[in-house]
Amino acid sequence: MHGMIPRKSSSPLLRLARQFPAVLLLGPRQCGKTTLARSLVKGRYFDFERSSDLQVFANDIEFALQSFSSGALILDEAQSLPALFPALRAAIDGHRRRYGRYFLLGSVSPDLLKHISESLAGRVGILELTPFLYREVARRKRMRLETLWHRGGFPDALLARNARQWQAWQENYIRTFIERDIARHRLRFSAIEMRRLMTMIAHVHGGVLNASELGRSLGYSYHTIQNVLDLLEGYFLARRLLPYHANLGKRLVKSAKLYVRDSGILHHLLGIASPEQLLTSPARGGSFEGFMIEQLIALEKLRHPGSAFYYFRTQTGAEIDLIIDRGQERVGIEIKSAVAVEPADWRHLKTGLADDVIHRGLVIYNGTRAFQASDKVSVMPAVQALATDREL
Repeated sequence: MHGMIPRKSSSPLLRLARQFPAVLLLGPRQCGKTTLARSLVKGRYFDFERSSDLQVFANDIEFALQSFSSGALILDEAQSLPALFPALRAAIDGHRRRYGRYFLLGSVSPDLLKHISESLAGRVGILELTPFLYREVARRKRMRLETLWHRGGFPDALLARNARQWQAWQENYIRTFIERDIARHRLRFSAIEMRRLMTMIAHVHGGVLNASELGRSLGYSYHTIQNVLDLLEGYFLARRLLPYHANLGKRLVKSAKLYVRDSGILHHLLGIASPEQLLTSPARGGSFEGFMIEQLIALEKLRHPGSAFYYFRTQTGAEIDLIIDRGQERVGIEIKSAVAVEPADWRHLKTGLADDVIHRGLVIYNGTRAFQASDKVSVMPAVQALATDREL
């Protein structure tokens, strides 16, 4: 069903395929990587998590690559066969000008990027696919923003027929992740402890990360927690948003802010089973902030792959939820889940402008009117911010 929904990543993927011999499509499991690649690329498809597909390559990778050299190859879960990467390098170097030959799909960023940087530097274009963006589903399914926000963007979760199906998908996704993906890394964490940690992260979602405190609650060291967070980030399930360090002479908060990347997974971990529950939940504000940050970062990366993302907070409490740093320009964004805004909502943006932390400010909220709050601060409804073709 969701295979028919066009993805905004289609054009960037095809563009990379015209520029590089290999393209790496990264993203969490079940976000639509296989569907996207197979809808755009005419070629042979192998899934390395299927043993019958893996054995075609595992015995003699060079021979297998030669056997399929006439067309494009789509290799799913490529990180399952580390020996693939040096062999790919040799195959590519034999025909450097043949672009778009290999499409590597992967759901584990740290392992994959390590292999790629060692073997395929300069030969591969990299693109991250996220779960659904509002722009992709808004017109297509007449989807309300609230539905995407509550259910999250994973295709099978978003398009589940009812709340029970949605919950079953979420539970299965988290359990599979813990029992299969995390188990591979042979951490000292038990499955129960991993589930507890993910639930604790959901409860501090949008807050400043305190790894020592998380560790104390579970009886593990700060370093162990940081290692697990590295993994959660590598599997695209958590985000540590770094603080922006301006040379202000002010005391700035130095720790990252921690988010669960998909709002549906967040809500399942928090036991928020319906949009109605979300409306009255104390987690509503932080949840909406995280949801919008993910959507805005994904849109920005499609337009400006080189942009960097931060938050800003001084010890005295002046805070900007998201700074998009385009190199030439920094845009500060305040995110409000309310349906009305007032001047207090852009006070910190004005401070950021005065201190030259940002060059423009934007308040995004759940209301319906867009207006200029001042010459450098604009106010925009969330639906409009996520649906516009123009950059923010």
